[in-house]
Amino acid sequence: MNIFLANPRGFCAGVKRAISIVNTALKIWGKPIYVNHEIVHNTHVINYLTSKGVIFNKDINSIPCGSILILSAHGVSKSFKNQAIERKLKIIDATCPLVKKVHKEVKNASKKGYEAILIGTSKHPEIEGTLGQYTNVNGHIHLVESISDIYKIEIKNSKQLMYMTQTTLSLEKINPIIKELKKKYPFIKNSKTSDVCYATINRQNAVKKLSKISDMIIIIGSKNSSNSNQLFELAKKSGKYSIMIDSKKEINLKQWHENTKSIGIASGASTPNIAIKQVIKALNKIKKTKVQNMPGLKEKILFDLPKELQNIQV
Repeated sequence: MNIFLANPRGFCAGVKRAISIVNTALKIWGKPIYVNHEIVHNTHVINYLTSKGVIFNKDINSIPCGSILILSAHGVSKSFKNQAIERKLKIIDATCPLVKKVHKEVKNASKKGYEAILIGTSKHPEIEGTLGQYTNVNGHIHLVESISDIYKIEIKNSKQLMYMTQTTLSLEKINPIIKELKKKYPFIKNSKTSDVCYATINRQNAVKKLSKISDMIIIIGSKNSSNSNQLFELAKKSGKYSIMIDSKKEINLKQWHENTKSIGIASGASTPNIAIKQVIKALNKIKKTKVQNMPGLKEKILFDLPKELQNIQV
């Protein structure tokens, strides 16, 4: 059986940076280290860091005053950050720089008195943090999840309107919404560059390539990972039999078609390489496999650690 590995796959620069921040903080200050929410959405990563003394916490009021608090890669609202300051927590910001780009766009809209439309998925931490950047009491930021939502919101001045998007959505989902927004609001403005993360786009393109040569597609990623779910939706849309698993434990032969001769494997931007290797090893035990790395873009982007962690000897 042939196994085709998507390229690129695994950690993006933002995830690498966030995990490095936590590991560096542990070396400097020791445990416990607190992180609001999950640092990234992956079970393997969370279990590993928990074993090292990291406490993932959604209730800031339960974090002891003066503790080290790392803000997750998804970002937080201004009000959350102010709460952390009031509790005299030492804040280290692991927000992905690409999420911060969207935060800046929202802040600019708020400052200029523009209304804002954010295209994204409700209840996702990134969306909660991004919505919380808008502070103009005379304006408003609207969340749009689908085309139908466009016709549910009320805009006061369509000539002073901007839109932004969640970084981890698929272009297939976002582009029709943007097209409809521009149709209804011809004067709507946006950033000159796409808000969708480069790693999200690269991994989605890799899945499209897999779907052309594979009988079946496996997406490796945790259920609460937005970018992994987008890959899964894209795989299913291709018409190829597709499953999404978090680890080798979820491999179920009953789900397979008997005539499966090739499997394409892709993973979310927060999925560690070890999880991918474990799945391949498990598949090889079931049926002898031949693994082939697909050609793809080599991601060279790196993000620096926060200034307070740079040049520290650990």
